[in-house]
Amino acid sequence: MPKTPSPCIDVCKYKRQGHCIGCSMTKTQKSMFKALKKDSHRTAFVQMLTAQQDQLGAFKHWQKAYRKKLTKRKNAAEDIL
Repeated sequence: MPKTPSPCIDVCKYKRQGHCIGCSMTKTQKSMFKALKKDSHRTAFVQMLTAQQDQLGAFKHWQKAYRKKLTKRKNAAEDIL
């Protein structure tokens, strides 16, 4: 199974109190994700990010864009999201 891709959806504009308007990650979180080597840790990070998005609100567009990214890379979206 391919490695879990980054939750970044290539918007990268940090306007919501330091959170990206595309994926809700902060610059620190983006660096942390890149440092994760184990796929289980990467998957857990995406799940944490989804919870963060629910709390922050206004990130409904992200799941659709990330699911499309997973489909392109042949990852099982059900396992990650």
